[in-house]
Amino acid sequence: MNKHTELLGASAALLLNATKFLAGIDHQTKLIPQNMIVPIQHMKTSMLHGKNPRLHTDEVLVALAVLSEHDDNCRKALEALPLLDGCQVHATVMLSEVDRKIFKKLGCGLTYDPVRK
Repeated sequence: MNKHTELLGASAALLLNATKFLAGIDHQTKLIPQNMIVPIQHMKTSMLHGKNPRLHTDEVLVALAVLSEHDDNCRKALEALPLLDGCQVHATVMLSEVDRKIFKKLGCGLTYDPVRK
């Protein structure tokens, strides 16, 4: 894992992609609409004075939970989370403490070897 987007951190993107794969959801399907992510980013940077607007794994999971009430794909992605237990995650970036804890709670083994740029 080493790629983030303007909306999601690398760990959050990995988590979404893995749950989509395990739930049989097309890779191109966007589970969390941009119009939901942008206000969360605004709150993180403007109101909480954070420097990183990208969503972390915990924030993505909360968004999925909220959306799962009305979106079958989000519900399926959440239901796939237990299938991550025992999986291995390797990152080439330093992960936030939040992301490390989420992977641990999901039962994922985590290794990382950050690539210095």
